[in-house]
Amino acid sequence: MWNLSKINMTAKVILNPYANRWRALKRQPEMESALQKANIPYQLVKTSIPGEGVRLAYQAVLDGFSPIIAAGGDGSISDVVNGIMQAVQENKVSPPPLGLMPLGSANDLVVNLKLPLDLENACTVIAQNQTQWIDLGIVNGRYFDNNSAIGLEPSITLIQQQISYPRGTLRYLLATLIGVMKKPSWQVELEWENGHYAGLVSLVTVGNCAVTGGLFYMTPHANPFDGMLTFVYGYIPTRRQIFQILPKTMKPEQGSYVEHPSIHEIHSRWLKIHAYQPTPLHADGEIQSKAIQQIEYQVSPHSLPILMPLRS
Repeated sequence: MWNLSKINMTAKVILNPYANRWRALKRQPEMESALQKANIPYQLVKTSIPGEGVRLAYQAVLDGFSPIIAAGGDGSISDVVNGIMQAVQENKVSPPPLGLMPLGSANDLVVNLKLPLDLENACTVIAQNQTQWIDLGIVNGRYFDNNSAIGLEPSITLIQQQISYPRGTLRYLLATLIGVMKKPSWQVELEWENGHYAGLVSLVTVGNCAVTGGLFYMTPHANPFDGMLTFVYGYIPTRRQIFQILPKTMKPEQGSYVEHPSIHEIHSRWLKIHAYQPTPLHADGEIQSKAIQQIEYQVSPHSLPILMPLRS
């Protein structure tokens, strides 16, 4: 537990200036103005290389900063989450609250938690100092707060990284169309609590939350407060069928793609995957491997306090 004498009630703000293709850096004055307007004392650091947010967040925990604020997109938040959780596990301390300042293109976690997208209201939520504990997923030792996947979804992520225009969700949609045209499939074995599957899949997507890519409800019934992971797997054999089902991935309720007889949505505390052909893997939109065959998922229930209004 914390040694209270070492807690620093100054916020550590970890800014990824590259988020949203350098737009986060351009919005730094706006961000700092919002922090000041909300009377949040803070110390700002900026990442300079990919993954540096992990180290900066780890050190912020050791230095006793509270809260730690991730300023950037979903990859930036994921790095900060991993830094916090690594420090918590290795040093046997409690996690400080995490604040979110959305500066990314999709801001999936913020959208899923129904937090403000504008910076002034985001800082108002942070200043209220109310927390709720969310679940986290773990894939091969990497924490994720929103979602992770093998197969088609990370293949699309790799494609969109090569696209400079359009930006945001339109870029992700274009990459999706390109990915579908390639009609990829993988032979896999899946094992989970009380279940097993062996055969072809077009995708396996694992959600802590429902929305990914700013637009797609890939695990529409995922809940980051229920102590479970939600995963979806399925095989759609033709491009035409994939294009027919694609609009239904944008529906959260009735008419969702998980209603298709070839698509299966499962709630489980763990999932093991063996892919006979190497597949890419992503966590929170960041590619963890371009070619992997053994993947293990598990849930870490109620692991991280997030600064957000109390749920009714």
